[in-house]
Amino acid sequence: MTRVKICGIKSIEDARAVFEAGADELGFHVKLDGGRSPLTEDEARNIISQIPPTASSVVVTSISDATDLIALARSTGAGTLQLYGGASREQVREVKHMLPMLKIWKVVDATKEKALETAKKYEGAADMIVLDSGKGGTGKTHDWSVSKKIAGSISTPVVLAGGLNPENVAGAISTVKPAGVDVNSSVSNPDGTKDIEKVKAFISAAKK
Repeated sequence: MTRVKICGIKSIEDARAVFEAGADELGFHVKLDGGRSPLTEDEARNIISQIPPTASSVVVTSISDATDLIALARSTGAGTLQLYGGASREQVREVKHMLPMLKIWKVVDATKEKALETAKKYEGAADMIVLDSGKGGTGKTHDWSVSKKIAGSISTPVVLAGGLNPENVAGAISTVKPAGVDVNSSVSNPDGTKDIEKVKAFISAAKK
């Protein structure tokens, strides 16, 4: 069964509603360059501390320094950090060494020529490789045949992101066969809150 992450959550009300709709991971933007649903560390911690313990919290960030990442994980109480920044394999391993229970998802731009080579660099260091379009948050899909090739070439599980919506997610999963999918803009209202009916439709399509 493909896991579903709903990203860009800004309130405890949305967090609870998304979790009740069946999401496996809840994503929060903290110090994320270009993030459209920014939260402070305090705001993220406040929401994460109130969601059910079985809900998996993912703080999405552009920070790359290992010391800063460790501090961010501790301050927010996140179970997972999703890294859009330039953190190296060594920095990822340093964070994991200091916080063994923390999961690290490393984002790879699947539109880049050396995407497979980059993904391989983090094999055995990151817990998941997130294959996204561009720098993320574009709302655009990329060539899923590229993601399929990467997913089939590395031992680390893959999360597919970028332009997914309730209409195309089943086809994307069928093509790439990822461990999980990640969505934000297509299940959001113009003000950044979540459209729970669209969230439910996305989760239903992803888990069929």
